[in-house]
Amino acid sequence: MDTAKKDVLGSGWMLVAAVCFTIMNVLIKEASAKFALGSGELVFWRMLFSTVALGAAAVLRRDTFRTPHWKNHLNRSMVGTGAMLLLFYAVTHLPLATGVTLSYTSSIFLAVFSFLILKERISVYTQAVLLLGFAGVVLLLNPSFRSGQETAALAGLAGGAMSGWAYLKVRELSLAGEPGWRVVFYLSATGVAMSSVWATLTGWHMLSRQSAVYLSGIGVSALIAQLSMTRAYKVGDKFTVASLSYMTVVFSALSAAFFLGEKLFWQEILGMCIIILSGILSSIRPITFKQRLQSLFRQR
Repeated sequence: MDTAKKDVLGSGWMLVAAVCFTIMNVLIKEASAKFALGSGELVFWRMLFSTVALGAAAVLRRDTFRTPHWKNHLNRSMVGTGAMLLLFYAVTHLPLATGVTLSYTSSIFLAVFSFLILKERISVYTQAVLLLGFAGVVLLLNPSFRSGQETAALAGLAGGAMSGWAYLKVRELSLAGEPGWRVVFYLSATGVAMSSVWATLTGWHMLSRQSAVYLSGIGVSALIAQLSMTRAYKVGDKFTVASLSYMTVVFSALSAAFFLGEKLFWQEILGMCIIILSGILSSIRPITFKQRLQSLFRQR
């Protein structure tokens, strides 16, 4: 497959994922507002759909559920579920674009954890990108703190940090040779168990025909988004795909403005733009002056 076709395919799948993630987030926001569903219930139904779908597909393919890396799976799944509970809470209590953007701070925290836990060297370039990202977080959260939404804002930020840790564990599982479906399956199964406990503590709501439609939409859109994103990274250029993943923030902001009537302060918009920029820059390896000269001479 030539590079141009690879870029188009990867970009296409990532845009599908961004649209589906946006649909999922809008439905989460609406389901919480219309039916008073809590984050525990929303995560439960979202994870239940993925658990059943992925489990059934694995059985049909006769794949094995056994793994020698169950401790890493448990660590990743518990932290990932905790992150999702916090981020769903943030999405339902903050402006949609703000809540969604906080989930993308995971790339910032991933770099920090890689330095602290894996002892990876952080270049001056990466340090500058991290400082830029944290500056964007401060700008983004300032209006939320001023309007008395500190709890939801801190929950979203904590969810982003936990997502960063979960991605660190995903990296370890991938290097150990674990297939992607098994990583997502164990996350989903653990999510069903943990969210059911949380929903029991906070209270369940009786399902209606209308709420079931929203919850089904959340499950279907989330699964399609996850599969599309996985496909995008498999067939596309990693930098292009990573950059386009931030279209979810853009689509969410537009959807919130047109369908939910939400308005954003200039600080929130600037903060989102800075976080998106830092996320994109963090995936770029800086080219040294020597490398630029070598590239120039090759072209000649």
